[in-house]
Amino acid sequence: MRERLPYLASLGVDAVWLSPVHPSPNVDWGYDVADYLDVHPDYGTLAGYDALVADAAAHGLDVWLDLVPNHTSDRHRWFDERPEYYVWADDVPNDWTSIFTGESAWTYDERRGRYYLHQFAPEQPDLDWWNDDVRTEFDRILRFWFDRGVRGLRIDVAHGLIKDRERRNGTRYMRNRPEVHEVYARWQRVAASYDPKPVLMGETYVGLDEMLPYFAHLDLVQNFAFLNAEFTVSELRPVVERTMARLPAGRRPLWFGSNHDHSRMATRWGHGNADKHRAALFLLLTLPGVAILYGGDEIGLQDGDVPDDAIVDLADPPRDYERTPLPWEVVDEQGGDPASVLNWTRELIRLRRTFVDDSYETLGSPRGVWAYRRGDRACVINMTATRKVYRGRRLLPWECSID
Repeated sequence: MRERLPYLASLGVDAVWLSPVHPSPNVDWGYDVADYLDVHPDYGTLAGYDALVADAAAHGLDVWLDLVPNHTSDRHRWFDERPEYYVWADDVPNDWTSIFTGESAWTYDERRGRYYLHQFAPEQPDLDWWNDDVRTEFDRILRFWFDRGVRGLRIDVAHGLIKDRERRNGTRYMRNRPEVHEVYARWQRVAASYDPKPVLMGETYVGLDEMLPYFAHLDLVQNFAFLNAEFTVSELRPVVERTMARLPAGRRPLWFGSNHDHSRMATRWGHGNADKHRAALFLLLTLPGVAILYGGDEIGLQDGDVPDDAIVDLADPPRDYERTPLPWEVVDEQGGDPASVLNWTRELIRLRRTFVDDSYETLGSPRGVWAYRRGDRACVINMTATRKVYRGRRLLPWECSID
């Protein structure tokens, strides 16, 4: 990672969000944490992490970590030593199901003669966030990493920490409970004791109508309605317009087209068409607010080809395809080609910095063309495979411009 910092700096990004770096049995790609206060030996040591933060700062980059507070690994010492930290029941109390298996989210523990809750794999027991001791533990975890220079956290399953106290039937009672906002208000108080204040970004897998409360205590709220839309004006523009219309004062919108849980944008939106992927990058990087590039988006990397007998992911469908490594030889090839997707991305990031503010205004345009004003500039995208005419100008398929 430290060796690649010059590349990331040359791309023009501001921060690097790392997937979980903690010790883990890797039942779920590191999202089954066995120790929140250390680094997995496959990646290095705490001293190596400290060196990464220092080197990143020297390149003008912040380091963000992925925090997994909803659940731990069943090999975390808490599961043996502090079972009261987890959600238990004497009998299966409801119809809640595991996101991974589709079967009951309650597993019987022979040692204790009780059932424990797991939204994901049975090896990932859910923590009981009604327990004040759990909240205190995470205050300590946050301070541990903020003291080491972490400038931001991506909060895994940010909408799922609190479960209905009455454990009523229906998955709506297992996630997106209103009391979760108390947790983030508390975390903001922890973060506010640092200067500069670290950023809290939530993985908020909720609809647009349910996003608004998360802006109260999270600095950034991930917009999955944008990610899940088709790459058409009719699907994406209403998401952007509704988001911008509802954005609270002092908060910035957040956009992304790929991540480790979803098919890469070059595959899902671009369908292998390089020009269409360039148009997708243009949209992502010219909208107001904050944009996330998933490693590989900048070179048009598509989902990987993983043989069936090599699949290790527990989710259904598996996510191994979008988690294949970035091919650095492609980065090297594209770096020397002025017409490459990589250099297109670099130029878009450079142009992004010329916008004067986070304003957005939809402009009139023919069907299939999306035009919007950013301050004193107009962005235009032909989001179709046919030629279009916009204000007397002929646009080629997937053509983009900033006027």
